[in-house]
Amino acid sequence: MSYRPERLAEAMKKEISELLRDEIKDPRIGFSSITVVEVSSDLRYAKIFVSVFGSPEEQAASIEALQKAQGFIRGELAKRIRLRHFPEITFKLDESIGRGSRVLELLNRVREKDGGADE
Repeated sequence: MSYRPERLAEAMKKEISELLRDEIKDPRIGFSSITVVEVSSDLRYAKIFVSVFGSPEEQAASIEALQKAQGFIRGELAKRIRLRHFPEITFKLDESIGRGSRVLELLNRVREKDGGADE
């Protein structure tokens, strides 16, 4: 088993995070962070999962802006990470953090209702 896809995914995650923080100045890309990068075993494709803080409209705008900047981002990554053929990249919205906070909110509501019944 090769660990190369995992190593490449970690390197890509680090570099894309730096690009978002330092070089990409598109105002549509709001408060976002790279949560997971999945690289195919043949190193041809990479899915980049992005968590975006904001309304669904802001999240959609951020993903759209990232898709439009995809060529620039891939070119920058290829300069920073030396590979013969750099993977095609796609951005996906990672909704797991939002779902997690929603579950916590629901649990807190249940806890409050249970606490009120005991008193």
